[in-house]
Amino acid sequence: MSVSTLPTPGALRDELLHHIGAGTGAEMPDAEFDRLARAVFAHQFARNAPYRAYCERRGVSPRTVAGWEDVPAVPTDAFKAAALVCGDPADAAAVFRTSGTTAGPERRGTHYLPDLSLYDAALRAGFRAHLLADGARPRILSLIPRPEEMRDSSLSHMAGAVVADFGGAGSEWYVSPEGGIDHGGLADALRRAETAGEPVCILGTAFALVHWLDALREAGARHRLPAGSRLMDTGGFKGRSREVTREELYGAVQERLGIPHAWCVNEYGMTEMSSQFYDGVAGLAVAPAERLHVGPPWVRTQATDPETLRPLPHGETGVLRHFDLANLNSVMAIQTADLGITSPEGFRVLGRAQGAEARGCSLAMDDLLRAIGR
Repeated sequence: MSVSTLPTPGALRDELLHHIGAGTGAEMPDAEFDRLARAVFAHQFARNAPYRAYCERRGVSPRTVAGWEDVPAVPTDAFKAAALVCGDPADAAAVFRTSGTTAGPERRGTHYLPDLSLYDAALRAGFRAHLLADGARPRILSLIPRPEEMRDSSLSHMAGAVVADFGGAGSEWYVSPEGGIDHGGLADALRRAETAGEPVCILGTAFALVHWLDALREAGARHRLPAGSRLMDTGGFKGRSREVTREELYGAVQERLGIPHAWCVNEYGMTEMSSQFYDGVAGLAVAPAERLHVGPPWVRTQATDPETLRPLPHGETGVLRHFDLANLNSVMAIQTADLGITSPEGFRVLGRAQGAEARGCSLAMDDLLRAIGR
């Protein structure tokens, strides 16, 4: 497919917006996903120079791919090594970065977004379907910092968007990068909700929630939030000095806040992607241990062989790879470092690939560095 036969970026974006606007419950047949994925790949091959060099090193171009599964995936570490964007990074409407590392800020993965329309449409569609399927518009209490306090955080951007679009009167922020959790403000907000009988929606990283729940336990404090209150947690389950399982976290949420397991939903997202995954719908009772993360119809997920990165059948443990059509202006195909198992209904994350398990990702990263001359 030559550049001259590509749909314009605007036309391709509008077509994707139409699909995302139909919501996460709409179906996208495999043939339609394949057609759009190949168009997105051709767009990225033509306009994303580092990615094109990587594909050429692997002998792949829009003329040679037989289907979306043949599109080369870049490892997430590639976003630390190159500006993987269609166009000039300086023109980006938003720049999201992964958490800092001991190697310094220059080693943070960076996702440049020339246009936020697809990103925002995807996050709203997912949140609405999984946290607000009952049509509620609850007061949102956020344990995720405000977007203006963490402008390069995709999670803060997401929280800002859902508070602005879906938060009821009195929605507020109760954590800051400098001051930490506002325990007093949160306690007041929960007491007001209990007195008024108004359900709330709590957003937070699992890390922040564990610290908050620990503080409630140490103070002997309990709340009984009104029926219909719900919680979205995201990130890993680490406490001050211990690992916390999802069952333990949700057990503490029920004990200290009165929110049942069925109203707790885990969100799994990545800085390098524009779409999110959720492991349930608020109000639908599925035991945490039985849950799978589910992507929207414009995303496909595979488990891949750790050595060869070839796709594996459902039920086999491999390194997860995601194809996200909403990543129009960066790279659609993302090779993660997460081990997991897929099924026709979704996938389960089992942990991070280590040592030999990460060999395929390391080789792919070597290819990218050679392709861009580093």
